[in-house]
Amino acid sequence: MNKWLAGARPRTLPAAVVPVAVGTACAVGRVPGGLIWWRAVAAMVVALALQVATNYANDYSDGVRGTDADDKRVGPVRLVGQGLAAPRSVKLAAFAAFGVAGVAGLALAVAVGPQLLVVGALAMLAGWFYTGGPRPYGYAGLGELFVFVFFGVVATAGSAYVQTGHLHRLELAASVPVGLLAMALLIVNNLRDIPGDTRVGKRTLAVRLGDGRTRALYTIVMIAPFVCVPLVAGLGSRPAGALALAAVVLAQRPVLQVLQGARGRDLIPVLGATGRVQLAFGVLFTIGLALSA
Repeated sequence: MNKWLAGARPRTLPAAVVPVAVGTACAVGRVPGGLIWWRAVAAMVVALALQVATNYANDYSDGVRGTDADDKRVGPVRLVGQGLAAPRSVKLAAFAAFGVAGVAGLALAVAVGPQLLVVGALAMLAGWFYTGGPRPYGYAGLGELFVFVFFGVVATAGSAYVQTGHLHRLELAASVPVGLLAMALLIVNNLRDIPGDTRVGKRTLAVRLGDGRTRALYTIVMIAPFVCVPLVAGLGSRPAGALALAAVVLAQRPVLQVLQGARGRDLIPVLGATGRVQLAFGVLFTIGLALSA
């Protein structure tokens, strides 16, 4: 695999795709004349670019801090930490991806309203300071909160908002299961990295909770979205949204692997399986919400 593609961490991209799809589906039936498709595409570009930018920024910041220099660490390619790319190049790649998000976001702000500029700026700052700056909040155990807020609530509700110009309870409720599954990706990633992060003093939520409680948290955030689905479908009178419940079949294997003690390299396929659960859930939820409109 090309090192830059690997450095973008494609397994994390469902976290960007799903909220935009679900939020757009929430707007079906509420836009006179039908959905404004260029806005949906622009919202998807913003989300994907922010995800890639955050991944590169994380690679750069951890690399220059020496966090990724531990030769016992496992997981995805680390461009700076493994010496595959110069730190400046990775930093520029992050800024370029932030720039793409900014251009697409600016187009939406012109069409919808300047308030989107504030939201976009906050998302970019959050992406950079996750592991960047003098006091990265990812090192303080707040990464999961960032993921829930920006790749759950903001991306889902925001994708509906750019269509309708209003916020409704349906997209806010739908953002909860979406955000929880996005959290699951980060939780299992940080569960895998507990030994390495502990050695280098990176105090992620997983490090703070410890191995056992992190496994319990992963299980909860994988189950809770399926509990939420009937509530969301009923709240918005979108009964076909319950189609998302079918994705629970895919959730069983990664949850069991985590509960049975998978660790280190054995958690890499669990990360991929978690992304597939999120993607399947998102596709089914999107279809169901749209069909019920």
